[in-house]
Amino acid sequence: MTVDIHPSTGLKEAIEQRRAARAFRSNPIPEAILEAIFQIGLRAPSGFNLQPWRFIVVREQQNRDKLKACAFNQRQVGEAPVVLICCGDRASAEMENIEAVIALGSEVGAMNDDYANYMRSQIPPFFENHPSFESMEAWTNRHTMLAVAHLMLVAKSFGVDSCPMEGFSTAQVKEAFHIPPHVDVCCLVALGYAAEPFKQYGGRFKSDRVCFSETYGDPFLG
Repeated sequence: MTVDIHPSTGLKEAIEQRRAARAFRSNPIPEAILEAIFQIGLRAPSGFNLQPWRFIVVREQQNRDKLKACAFNQRQVGEAPVVLICCGDRASAEMENIEAVIALGSEVGAMNDDYANYMRSQIPPFFENHPSFESMEAWTNRHTMLAVAHLMLVAKSFGVDSCPMEGFSTAQVKEAFHIPPHVDVCCLVALGYAAEPFKQYGGRFKSDRVCFSETYGDPFLG
């Protein structure tokens, strides 16, 4: 389904207004808005466009209660009308997914034979040698979190609040929701409409504390 609705909040405002909601009202997220959040948010980038993210959309109260029990009974999981179990699929590096990405690129006119052959020849050794990451889970988590960040900002642009969560038992979540061994749970994200008390902005370090010029530790004077 393709939806054509437009956000009510601009990007700058969505970034500035987004908070991790600690409590949610029971109001459901309209289906068209939820679809738009995925439609736009899943345009996040990923290495070789392999899109290793997978999302279980939990809406039924009994399933949210089941998930809440796996997440140390945090209230957001039981209150939010939608909770995403955000996963990374290690099988996304296998040839079946590579061919699916090639086919997808061909459908939209963004793939030629030379680049398709490049992907077939270069992606397997990249993951075999993994020069920039220690484990396949680390790689899928990186890219899944890119998609999670996009989804939360898109959600806020439609007036939908969110709460990313690390507090859960991976083993319990995987068992309860039948997640296969090659898929890792990266985080949970509660989505809905925040209730009081609203979380206050906690501040962010200035760029001169976290950004460096040319070499680590050299002052950034931008």
